[in-house]
Amino acid sequence: MTGWEPPPLHARNDIELWLGADLGHLPIVRSVVATIATRADFDLDAIADLRLAVDEACSTLITRAVPGSAMRCRFTVSGDELTFTGTVHSESGSAPSTKSFGWKVLTTLTDSVDTHVTSNGQHGHQVDIELAKRRVVVDAPGAGA
Repeated sequence: MTGWEPPPLHARNDIELWLGADLGHLPIVRSVVATIATRADFDLDAIADLRLAVDEACSTLITRAVPGSAMRCRFTVSGDELTFTGTVHSESGSAPSTKSFGWKVLTTLTDSVDTHVTSNGQHGHQVDIELAKRRVVVDAPGAGA
């Protein structure tokens, strides 16, 4: 869709991925978030949580996307937090249900999750899901004492 340009990346840790809004692409997104979380020193449980949460968020977005359109996935690591924002164009102006089982999964696996819909006039609507997971920082015994 014309006019849907990526914003400038604000930090050197931003990674943006554009792919067809197709469920067949979910393994790619899961792999990317796992790689980013591993490099950001998240533990194995947090990496598994992020893989599942990003999968659920993308699945929700893909089912709302205009057929044949793109999905934008943005990953940002800032300090001890990894943020994911997924975006699609949709014909529907309604946000994903926060009462669904999928939303419960998202709220359980992440530290925060939010969704919003923006009208794009004649081009339908933009649907976003943003989630964040913080890395658990464990102080080593005796460190800094």
